[in-house]
Amino acid sequence: MKRRGLLVLGLGLPGMASGQPALMTRAIPSTGERLPAVGLGTWLTFHVPTDDAGAMARRAAVLDRFFAEGGRLVDSSPMYAQAEAVLGELLARPEPRLFSATKVWTPLGPYGPTQMRRSLALWRLPRVDLMQVHNLLAWRSHLPTLREWKARGLVRYVGVTVSHGRDGEVVEHILRSERGLDFVQLTYSPVDRSAEPLMALAASRGVAVIVNRPFDGGDLLARLARTPLSPVAADLGCSHWATLVLKWELAHPAVTVAIPATTNPEHVAQNLAALRGPLPDARQRAAILRAIEPALS
Repeated sequence: MKRRGLLVLGLGLPGMASGQPALMTRAIPSTGERLPAVGLGTWLTFHVPTDDAGAMARRAAVLDRFFAEGGRLVDSSPMYAQAEAVLGELLARPEPRLFSATKVWTPLGPYGPTQMRRSLALWRLPRVDLMQVHNLLAWRSHLPTLREWKARGLVRYVGVTVSHGRDGEVVEHILRSERGLDFVQLTYSPVDRSAEPLMALAASRGVAVIVNRPFDGGDLLARLARTPLSPVAADLGCSHWATLVLKWELAHPAVTVAIPATTNPEHVAQNLAALRGPLPDARQRAAILRAIEPALS
């Protein structure tokens, strides 16, 4: 498929000139650089053949809408099969909004640099903004390499990831003992709050938190499809559960960015709507949980 430009090149951020509320951004603690607090994941959703014109067009529409609504961070991994190749095909160069985040995922420490160079080639980038050790695989071998690449300017930030609430003790050890860590990626949602102690620790150590599986892999929104929105939704400017759930998550002070995945541009708009308007206070967060509970039983 021929590479294509995104619709948003050269446009100002939504809301800056239109009178809409400003987009919510969060600072990366290690540098102060600010990111919109909702990004885009690509697990499963971007694993399509690059020669499937229809599938590629739908992913292009997702990226167009994501950047047009003010998004920046796009997260992927070699584990996601075709996702990196799809991103490289669809993202024009230069794309000034993009904050690229990918991972090293191999049990062989010496193979890490080869895999990371392949990721750069697939993304068609001279460097990546954030390189993470995927699910802590061989993290003792990879973190020194990531720090070396950062020193050489091949990556700007380094981090580690886990999902599904696994390996909390290892994450705690890394947060307490490893130097130069910029990001940690954890699973967090109203369904799974087990990461909250790690999130607080990350904040205390000056490490940014990326939230993965913010909708419990989509299962939470499926369960909420027939559940009336919490009454606090109107006060928070939310007309969809996706927006409300993300606002609930972003209200945790340790969260830097959440990365929901989708193949639907309209869902992208619902997700990025969480960047506008107020966040729930403690009372409103509790009310949102009460409204969600019946759907979980």
